[in-house]
Amino acid sequence: MIQSDYDPGIAAEHAAELAEKGLTFMNVDVFDASNFWMLLLRFAFNLLVCWIIIQFFYYRKSRRRDYYFTFMLFSVTVFLLLFLLQSIPMQIGFALGLFAIFGMIRYRTETVQIREMTYLFVIIGISVVNGLSMDVPHVSVAVANLLFILVTWLLESNKLLKHTSAKVILYEKIALIHPAKYSEMLADLKQRTGLDITKVEVGHIDFLRDAAYLKIYYKAASDEINTIDSITRFP
Repeated sequence: MIQSDYDPGIAAEHAAELAEKGLTFMNVDVFDASNFWMLLLRFAFNLLVCWIIIQFFYYRKSRRRDYYFTFMLFSVTVFLLLFLLQSIPMQIGFALGLFAIFGMIRYRTETVQIREMTYLFVIIGISVVNGLSMDVPHVSVAVANLLFILVTWLLESNKLLKHTSAKVILYEKIALIHPAKYSEMLADLKQRTGLDITKVEVGHIDFLRDAAYLKIYYKAASDEINTIDSITRFP
């Protein structure tokens, strides 16, 4: 009689090992359930946090749909990039340099204001935290994201910082720029602009054209950000 070398125990152990590894193609897992659900949950959480900051803090004042579009896509791109590359050995310098390069972008068609650059840096930072913190406890990650939201809310609200708008204007009544006539100049500017001006600074003075640049500080009627305050002359 021919003796069989078949061992049910070894076969069952081998089958369990294959089932645990899952289906592979070119030595890469076709589907990993735990990684898949982690991707969806982290992606949804990161998108929610970034949306809250952009929708309720940035867009409420600026009303800039172009930057809304930019911030959201930056968030999605950076998160997916870091999440999918987390298995590749990377030093912290590479991770920091990655979003620092994006954060230093200056668009050629328009100079990006410091407020927009700050929000861009915050959105990229949140995405980096959520994309690289796979081994960090979920509670710690959630608290870190809540701190982002809390600090942004405090700085954007009038509870901590009182917002004062500023505008640069070209003033032709050069006789009123004398310090002794400051109150007269202030009254004239209030009457002509209709703004609640609190302070005036005299800048460049052109005696040949009898004009001077003034920077006025005023209390805005709403919380919206004026995006053209920095324009000082006509093209």
